[in-house]
Amino acid sequence: MKPGFAALLFIATSAFAHPGVGIVVDSRGNVFYTDLKQVWRIAPDGTKTVAVRNVHTHELYVDSSDNLYGEHLWYNGERLDTWGSRVWRRSPDGRVVDIVPAHPGFNDTYSFVRDDAGNMYWAAREKNEIQKRTPDGHIVTVARHDFRDVRWMTVTPAGTVYLIDSLDLLEVRPNGAVRVVARNLSSPSVFRSIGLDRHKVMGLWTDAAGNIYVTDTADRLVKKVTAAGRVTIIASSRFPWSPTGGTFDRAGNLWLLEYNVINEARARKITVPVRTSGPGSTGR
Repeated sequence: MKPGFAALLFIATSAFAHPGVGIVVDSRGNVFYTDLKQVWRIAPDGTKTVAVRNVHTHELYVDSSDNLYGEHLWYNGERLDTWGSRVWRRSPDGRVVDIVPAHPGFNDTYSFVRDDAGNMYWAAREKNEIQKRTPDGHIVTVARHDFRDVRWMTVTPAGTVYLIDSLDLLEVRPNGAVRVVARNLSSPSVFRSIGLDRHKVMGLWTDAAGNIYVTDTADRLVKKVTAAGRVTIIASSRFPWSPTGGTFDRAGNLWLLEYNVINEARARKITVPVRTSGPGSTGR
């Protein structure tokens, strides 16, 4: 499928301020998602409120105690050309506290991609490694590989990492083995030299059966990938909207995070017959 005008316009917008992927569901059925200005909460009765104000976070994570985690990133202007960041936590009672204080630069070794043991995973791109931080603070190299351009990632409860490398989906096993699960999950860009492929495939999440779900943001599709690499389309978005992230609630409903061509966000609920593994997380 060739990218149409809508996809190209979406990507052009995203090149300047790429969308978030963060959408999660807690054990009480609350849906949280980011619009890059704040984090919204949709209660089980459909009531929509702002859960965390004035935060620019691309990712979210919810733990087994229903604590919600995200970050705040900011740019210090063209004169300084530097960034700052902090990490916050929102408890179920709505209290928000910083757990990583404001500091220069990004949260390079703090991740929202976590397994059930509490390990955090991220890409150390300069080393071509996937690393993890254990709950006691040790940083461990999980895998080394000739990655091309690692983008977003997710992890199963048992610690198998799935990540987007350029337009391909890769699996990283806990023992460090790396394999390609599926290739070319979006249409290759005719403007590859500009680097527009970087945000064409974004959100990742899994289910209890071992399937992986991918948002083909450029083509406005949600794709299901089996462990054997079979790819099917399970949902789509209509212009001007494109899916960037997703998750399942405990009833099996698919919740999509969608952004439009001017970077506005919304959460959309789709009922699909899929048994799920719970809230999960998506990350980069």
